[in-house]
Amino acid sequence: MQTYLVGGAVRDKLLGLAVKERDWVVVGATPQQMLDQGFQQVGKDFPVFLHPLTREEYALARTERKNGKGYKGFDVFASPDVTLEDDLVRRDLTINAIAEDEHGQLIDPYGGQRDIEQKKLRHVSPAFEEDPLRVLRVARFAARFKHLGFTIADETHELLVKIAHSGELEALTPERVWLEWEKSLGTGSPDVFLSTLADIGGLNQVLKQFKAKSSHLNRLHKAAQFSASHTELTKPLIFASLFIGESPVEDISDFCKVLAIPNEYRDAAVLAERNSDLILSTKLPSAEQFAEALQSIDYWRRPEKLQQLLLLRQLEHEATEFSERIVKQNQQLTQAAIKASEVSPQALISEGFTGKQLGLAIKEKRLETLTHQLKQTL
Repeated sequence: MQTYLVGGAVRDKLLGLAVKERDWVVVGATPQQMLDQGFQQVGKDFPVFLHPLTREEYALARTERKNGKGYKGFDVFASPDVTLEDDLVRRDLTINAIAEDEHGQLIDPYGGQRDIEQKKLRHVSPAFEEDPLRVLRVARFAARFKHLGFTIADETHELLVKIAHSGELEALTPERVWLEWEKSLGTGSPDVFLSTLADIGGLNQVLKQFKAKSSHLNRLHKAAQFSASHTELTKPLIFASLFIGESPVEDISDFCKVLAIPNEYRDAAVLAERNSDLILSTKLPSAEQFAEALQSIDYWRRPEKLQQLLLLRQLEHEATEFSERIVKQNQQLTQAAIKASEVSPQALISEGFTGKQLGLAIKEKRLETLTHQLKQTL
């Protein structure tokens, strides 16, 4: 029995990046031998085990054979006879097909170190095209390592185009598509994920009726750069930046439902689309306009929505001649909203307002407060 560190941990060490998780391959073992040593089996389709102490994943060396369409159409074979090289050749990219033994020696049968030096994303073998999910993974790696100068190798790009034209991408479930897309939102260049899919002719197969115009991609890239120094710009808000101005889809709610996109992302996108005028404007809104915006985002019950909206507004004008003005305006809008939220229904009730008249009085008092506050100079 021999154990090897594999995949992303080895790759990221070679790239000088922080290793977030470690995966292992075990050669020469049976499932029973793993269980006898205290490992817990978790894989149903193939033997994967959790270490009894570290809880890291240990997988038996395995091979795969295509038996159907899509990324689930595989027969998996794991036995003590499967070699490390057999296991590595089934992986997607050469940079992910490097192993490290217990002495720190690298086993690199498919040129992964060379491609790291040349900054190339290259498929390991022709078996790559058997799994359409790998198209999305390559697009995600292209986004993740764009800042390091990585590009897709020509022969791999040709293979991606071939897969896209084969219709295999249609077999991907919405959940798996979203999983890869969501991961790309945490990279420095999430726009590259979409542009790569568009470039190979696969975007509309996995994101039905989605329009990835240059304006959308530019905003997405800008949002990722902005988030590096503004950690409060979360992945849902980076996603929402796509929907400022002209939306890339006709109906956000339907689009998110079909793709099984979480409500947190959907709500952020709707927030951006419905308040695009405020986000895009460099002028302070009138009290009436701002009151309407606060009502539309349900500010009185969910004040955090205003901060999300103003953060998107700051993002839109970052690195422009209006950036300082927008920051000051956002501060003024925040203060005005806080003051308006302090309007006391109890005080108005004590004045004799009830029922519908109470609601109108609260609304009028809040508008009066906003009007006063927006006339102030910070």
